[in-house]
Amino acid sequence: MPDPAFSHHPPAVRVRHARVSLGHVPVFADLDFTAEAGRFTGVLGPSGVGKTTLLRLIAGLIPGADIGDERGGSLSGCIAWMAQKDLLLPWLSVIENVRLGARLRGEGDGGREKARALLAAVGLAERANDRPDTLSGGQRQRVALARTLMEDRPVVLMDEPFSAVDPLTRLGLQDLAARMLAGRTVVFVTHDPLEALRLGHAVYVLNGEPATARAIELPDAPWPRAADAQGVLAAQAAILRALAPEAAS
Repeated sequence: MPDPAFSHHPPAVRVRHARVSLGHVPVFADLDFTAEAGRFTGVLGPSGVGKTTLLRLIAGLIPGADIGDERGGSLSGCIAWMAQKDLLLPWLSVIENVRLGARLRGEGDGGREKARALLAAVGLAERANDRPDTLSGGQRQRVALARTLMEDRPVVLMDEPFSAVDPLTRLGLQDLAARMLAGRTVVFVTHDPLEALRLGHAVYVLNGEPATARAIELPDAPWPRAADAQGVLAAQAAILRALAPEAAS
């Protein structure tokens, strides 16, 4: 269950009739995509297929699709983004990195107690005044997660945020993200089939040119799924088959 302090009534995300080209190469041609409200939706696909482009469409950073919630309403002001790199500013303390959005909006010392509570929630309360270069890769990603939560948005877009850490740290970060982001509408891009299967309430594979989205049947196991949960191995095989070039033909 989500922490009551961060509870939301999040919207679904609807992408309709997405048409995007990069130069003369069509990325999407009339693509439809849905992420259910309050659930994690994973997106996989080969490099260059358009995974990050899909996130950028949802965020409103590029044109090319009808974007909205389940009622056709705008997602403006609803979205936080967690990038692949932690993007921590080296000259700011950990807590000031968490408060970066507030600083940029000119809110002074606003939200400092909330930032401390979030750092405690991700297990870094004692590192609040340290600089990012004193942290491990996994600790830096926990700060980035706290910063994402600091924005308090009901929709979170995650672009391979745990790809730069070792496998065991990655598993722990997945569990932490599941706990801290539960109840929000999360769309996450990953190259890791296991990560998609652990975190995804729904999982799609993008493939082809222009790309189409194929839903993957998921094992019936408690969420977040354990790496050794029944059916996970078979589902990983299905994802790998869907990623193969011939699957798009």
